[in-house]
Amino acid sequence: MSPHRPTPALPALIAHRGYAARAPENTLAAIDAAHAAGCRWVELDVQRLGDGMPVIWHDADVSRCSDGHARLRELDWAAAQGLDVGRWFDARFAGERMASLDDALARLAGHGMGLNLELKLSPGHDATALAAVAGRALAALPPERLLISSFDDTLLAQVRRDHPEAVLGWLAEALPDGWLARCRSLDAFSINLDWQRLTRDDAAAVKAAGLHLLCYTANDPEAFAPCWEWGVDAVISDDPARFGVRPA
Repeated sequence: MSPHRPTPALPALIAHRGYAARAPENTLAAIDAAHAAGCRWVELDVQRLGDGMPVIWHDADVSRCSDGHARLRELDWAAAQGLDVGRWFDARFAGERMASLDDALARLAGHGMGLNLELKLSPGHDATALAAVAGRALAALPPERLLISSFDDTLLAQVRRDHPEAVLGWLAEALPDGWLARCRSLDAFSINLDWQRLTRDDAAAVKAAGLHLLCYTANDPEAFAPCWEWGVDAVISDDPARFGVRPA
């Protein structure tokens, strides 16, 4: 990674989708739950609505995590704000609304937290427009508290061109052919892999390349334990508290 770019102060545990085990995922309530649990960083997904508003959301549609049924690209901000995105998780969260990227960034900044922001490119969405939201995140959080990640290395390449200061993480399920060249071309800080497909040899190769190694989404501390020994730097978990260590 460029010596002129800050190295993020990653904790060993990052709360997935805010804190998906304790609050409706990708909401302000989930960010608050992570903060209350002592988490220093969260992972969130960002997409754009049909009117271009960047929102914190994982799926291409709203049916799983709201009381509505529509694709994101069919919604504008006013319609999205009419959805209840909390009751599906628990009645205590009834009335929770979809979070804009800006509101989530403001909440994180207020808590002094870091963010792994995944650019989630769903079918039919514009990659260039989605890449542009990285600038909003970089304006809101210091670079040492922000990791921008995606499965789409074309998206990450656009972010790299537009924002040389950005710290990037390339997402993959398992190490594909040509992974190192692709990470080098992005000047990536990390590669983020599915922990269940990680091997000792893959972990060694990533570490030998000088990359940080993040794993998602681990919720079984005992099963995950060997991965720490292989050199994993951080784990993304729905419930970091299950690891028996207060996130710090």
